[in-house]
Amino acid sequence: MDSGEQPAIDLLTHVPVFETLGPRELERVAAVTVPRSFDPGHVIFREGDSSDTCYIVRNGHARAVREHGDGRTLTLAHFGPGDIFGELAMFDDERRSATVETLDHVDAVAVLGPDMRRLLREHPDISVKLVISLGRRLRAANERISRQSFQTVQSRVAGVLGQLVVQAQNEGAGESGVLVTVTQSDVAQLAGSSRESASRFLAQLERAGVVTQGRGRLTVHDPAALQRYVY
Repeated sequence: MDSGEQPAIDLLTHVPVFETLGPRELERVAAVTVPRSFDPGHVIFREGDSSDTCYIVRNGHARAVREHGDGRTLTLAHFGPGDIFGELAMFDDERRSATVETLDHVDAVAVLGPDMRRLLREHPDISVKLVISLGRRLRAANERISRQSFQTVQSRVAGVLGQLVVQAQNEGAGESGVLVTVTQSDVAQLAGSSRESASRFLAQLERAGVVTQGRGRLTVHDPAALQRYVY
């Protein structure tokens, strides 16, 4: 194994889509990864682009958005260390379904679709394990969508904030006073609510001392309190 592959293996080990792979299989995937770095505000790929690469974030943050014809932008997801995006490029070259842009400096590893598909042809056991992992992710996504359909706006917003807090804590944030870099608009869109409804609930949380709002950021003083609003 090339010494340069070990950091990639360490990263892949924590990516859920590769959770079913063993050490030797992770080595094979790591062997076809390429390091990539992106400046803040960089568009990694646009909706409609050809799909030829997937990315795993090592450091930094990015978001997936969709753009409407009237100029509005809808935030679909936020990505941080250990998150993967564009993963369907490992299997086909369909057009991108969303635009991904960096929020700050991002270090990532890229997996080129043709290289991964060659690896899957040479090692069918890897193909089977990746299908199992993707099936689990699809099931989890369906369960999340089903659960959200029965939740109030407050519950969905609190859930989104809770997820962002966990991500920040995984990156080294403490148990309280957790800084989350996100706009009100992003929180609303991630929660599937209007900005006005999300704003009212965030103001309620601020009055309760749970959060403090700033420009493009929130400080969550009492992460445990968010769970009181999630049901």
